[in-house]
Amino acid sequence: MEEDMDEGQSSKGCFECCIKCLGGIPYPSLIATILLYAGVALFCGCGHEALSGTVTILQNYFEVVRGPVDSLDVFTMIDVIKYVIYGIASAFFVYGILLMVEGFFTTGAIRDLYGDFKITTCGRCVSAWFIMLTYIFMLAWLGVTAFTSLPVFMYFNIWSICQNTTVAESANLCLDLRQFGIVPIGEEKKVCTGSEKFFKMCESNELDLTFHLFVCALAGAGAAVIAMIHYLMVLSSNWAYVKDACKMQKYEDIKSKEEQELHDIHSTRSKERLNAYT
Repeated sequence: MEEDMDEGQSSKGCFECCIKCLGGIPYPSLIATILLYAGVALFCGCGHEALSGTVTILQNYFEVVRGPVDSLDVFTMIDVIKYVIYGIASAFFVYGILLMVEGFFTTGAIRDLYGDFKITTCGRCVSAWFIMLTYIFMLAWLGVTAFTSLPVFMYFNIWSICQNTTVAESANLCLDLRQFGIVPIGEEKKVCTGSEKFFKMCESNELDLTFHLFVCALAGAGAAVIAMIHYLMVLSSNWAYVKDACKMQKYEDIKSKEEQELHDIHSTRSKERLNAYT
């Protein structure tokens, strides 16, 4: 009987411990972190493969040749963008962890407002720094989203022409890379409707796959923007709670100090009256 009671108390203690642990999780920060990781993974993964598909299309159908190693051409720019993608993936993986840690500490500070936990000035400065940094990253991701929409627009035009091959043949349209600034003005790299290269490009999997990969990369960049906005709301809310908590701490300290002074005054007067009476 005693063993059953001990087991019941043990299970109850474990349940209460689990509930306490779950209550300390910053769920808004967790949701924003998951959204950020999903958006960054989608943007980096799909963007990297879309750039590789672009290289294949340029070499196979537009016959663009890679220049010397020290020259700055479209292939060099694509390689640079790939390295930038690697840096973005690594940086925002670390940044998401930092924001989660900050969320845990801020949540603990708010929940332990009336306990022994004291919110320091350094903690408030760190929260303000994260708000400023997240705002800058949000603007950066807006720029990335706008930049990613450019290849989506270009591939959509090419994909639309391929979907309306009959109309395009009568119009005799040409896809000239000089219009997009991909090759110098002196180089004529174009594919016209009705040519064999145009039909091969439209029937190939590279064009359709690359177009949809760029669309997914654009969606990932948009998800990262939403995650940054979500982080801004969470951080601003935590900052407001921390600021109110600091004011509450100061008020409690002043109140307890005044009460102690009044208690000392009453004690002194009582002793004086007692001494005068004796």
